[in-house]
Amino acid sequence: MIRRALKMFGILTAACIALVVLLFFGTRGTYVVAPLVTQDDGLPSAMVGGVKLHLRQIDGPAGAPTIIVLHGGPGGDFRLLLALSALTETYNVVFFDQRGAGLSERVPAEQLTLSDYISELNGVKRLVSPNAPVTLIGHSWGAMLATAYLGQHPEHVTAAVLIEPGYLDRAGKSARDEVASRYMSGTGYWAEAVMTGFRAQHVDGPDPAAADDFLVGHMVGVFTDHPENPYHCGDGYDAPGWRFGAMASRAWSDTPDAVVDRLAAKVRRFDGPVLLLTGECNDWLGPLQKTHLQLFANGSSQIIPNAGHDVIWDNPEATLDVIRRFLDLGKPE
Repeated sequence: MIRRALKMFGILTAACIALVVLLFFGTRGTYVVAPLVTQDDGLPSAMVGGVKLHLRQIDGPAGAPTIIVLHGGPGGDFRLLLALSALTETYNVVFFDQRGAGLSERVPAEQLTLSDYISELNGVKRLVSPNAPVTLIGHSWGAMLATAYLGQHPEHVTAAVLIEPGYLDRAGKSARDEVASRYMSGTGYWAEAVMTGFRAQHVDGPDPAAADDFLVGHMVGVFTDHPENPYHCGDGYDAPGWRFGAMASRAWSDTPDAVVDRLAAKVRRFDGPVLLLTGECNDWLGPLQKTHLQLFANGSSQIIPNAGHDVIWDNPEATLDVIRRFLDLGKPE
């Protein structure tokens, strides 16, 4: 009996080893990961708080006020938000990849706290608009970060556009995580995770974080492209990105609830106009914005038709029209 069990164990072990070898060699290929500003001096960049950020400023008319755009994630980048550059008709528009994300410098997990992100945003503000307050446009996680900044530095902001913040307290995070788990489970999801893990073993640079960024970035794409995920309008998720920051995503996932509760704890200190935007197709995060609206002293909301979570990418024309009217009038008609 013992001999038979040992024989079976040996067969299974050999089969597992053979499968691993087969998958490793079967997934060989060229998997390109974009270089960071720390490798590519040709990328527009700026040093903020000792971290080299991928930062692009597009100037408007002389003396124009400034908009700072905050991308989602944590870990994403500003590529899918570039349609906002159309606002340079009346504003300077600044895009930047946050620390540990997109094409910006990678930093350790202990430098990816909410306080670090707020300090970094304050540093960008001082760099691009040292003598005047700015307008913030934040998407998803970027809207969450913008909310925290409004509470910490209300004097530095004139108005804010918040596009589908995922949550603004621990209860919201718990509810979001419960729904998100539906799109990150099942045989198909885990099979793709295994295959992507093996593909990541063949990523050859350009830096030590590249393989992990490739793996996590691809699986985030599987999550967003899930056919039942209302992040898109049913035609698949096609919003682009340069590169995902795996460590930034993990670090925020591990953030204590007490820190999550800080996102909106002081936001009533800001009494300027705030516009919350939501995509018509997103029946997951969209309804949450009615609750979020109550947190702001001077808030309004608008639904963007024919759009999911990424309203600027999905329907830039309608989104820009609403934002222009808000910035001109203080709130949409």
